[in-house]
Amino acid sequence: MERSTRETLARLAAPAAFLAAVSIAVVLVRAALNGRDGGSPAPPTIVATQTVETLPTVPPATTPTTATTTAPSSDSYVIRRGDTLAAVAARYGTTVEQLLILNPDADPIALRIGQRIRVK
Repeated sequence: MERSTRETLARLAAPAAFLAAVSIAVVLVRAALNGRDGGSPAPPTIVATQTVETLPTVPPATTPTTATTTAPSSDSYVIRRGDTLAAVAARYGTTVEQLLILNPDADPIALRIGQRIRVK
């Protein structure tokens, strides 16, 4: 081979080898972070986060009123900090899929602390 052809091949082979090495490193790091040896990625963990809402100020009532409170139903659960749907499902002997069916309006990715969900 001529010198210029050899230099051209070397100039093209070096970046290709670098990209291959970086790709292999990325695959190994991802596998180590997932705690697996490849295969499908781990399912996402859904964790409750706290949102802050401002409520309107209500002036005090001028006449006495009676307030009735109802005891929380055993068929519902109030989300607490760090709760996941998987943890709630395990606590009540059900599945995440069943919780999602019972709570079609609940956003499984953004559970809110204090949110009440049906469990039965």
